[in-house]
Amino acid sequence: MSDQQTGAEAAAEARRTSGYGRGSVEHVISVEDVVRQVQDIADGPDKARIRELAKGDPFVKIENLKAGYGKMEILHSLDLEVAKGQSCCLIGPNGAGKSTILHSIFGFTNIFSGSIYVGEQNVTALTPSEKLKNAGIAYILQDKSVFPGMTVEENLLMGGYLKDKPDQAKEAAERVFEKYDRLAQRRNKPAGVLSGGERRLLEISRALVMEPEVLLVDEPSIGLEPRFIDMVFEILDDLQRVEGKTILMVEQNAKKGLEFADIGYVLVSGSTALAGEGRELLDNPEVGRLFLGG
Repeated sequence: MSDQQTGAEAAAEARRTSGYGRGSVEHVISVEDVVRQVQDIADGPDKARIRELAKGDPFVKIENLKAGYGKMEILHSLDLEVAKGQSCCLIGPNGAGKSTILHSIFGFTNIFSGSIYVGEQNVTALTPSEKLKNAGIAYILQDKSVFPGMTVEENLLMGGYLKDKPDQAKEAAERVFEKYDRLAQRRNKPAGVLSGGERRLLEISRALVMEPEVLLVDEPSIGLEPRFIDMVFEILDDLQRVEGKTILMVEQNAKKGLEFADIGYVLVSGSTALAGEGRELLDNPEVGRLFLGG
């Protein structure tokens, strides 16, 4: 076999080998190979580029963050910036640190060094309750976080447990019902009878009761049928475009996440490998091969 034939076959194999996102693939490469190949194409965006993506005016800002669980450091000197009203999608292989970023912003990790700001407020050391009530940060968990034996209305009221007065939570819940008729029609039904898409809507709506400015959304499409995935992203788009929410998202369906987001970050081993506009990363053939199934 000639070197030319060998090279052609290797190139064909590389095109067939696609990795981490959804799509048609002949076989899927390992997480370790994805990590290695992302590191090969990483440009390690500098702070000027990160600031440019946030339009030079960040609302959520992470500076030189080292964070993890127990004594284990997962994020290594990470920088990230998102402007007010922007959306940001975090993609990468398992173990890259995507959810750890959301956890760190909300106060679920140990912060070893670095800072997290929302607006002008340094929120690094605040508790999750303080971040929700005083800094306007809400965390929307992965699926199955509703209370199935409680009614839809009772689930919503649980979202307002930090309100100063019960009536404030009730007023916020009514605003949710006015906005989402699908939930209003089921307000007295147990949440356990809702469809997957309706449960996801309830999870998002429960977070809205505290009227947050920043939404941390963990895997919005997980476990949902395609028709419900579209519905959830339409809801998130409305919250961003109409209500001006700032959204940071981890999404396993990288194509859907990058189509939605203004900014995308590709993470590997707790660091930023690539950052760019969502459509820019969608058009990157290496990102497509490794994460989008193309």
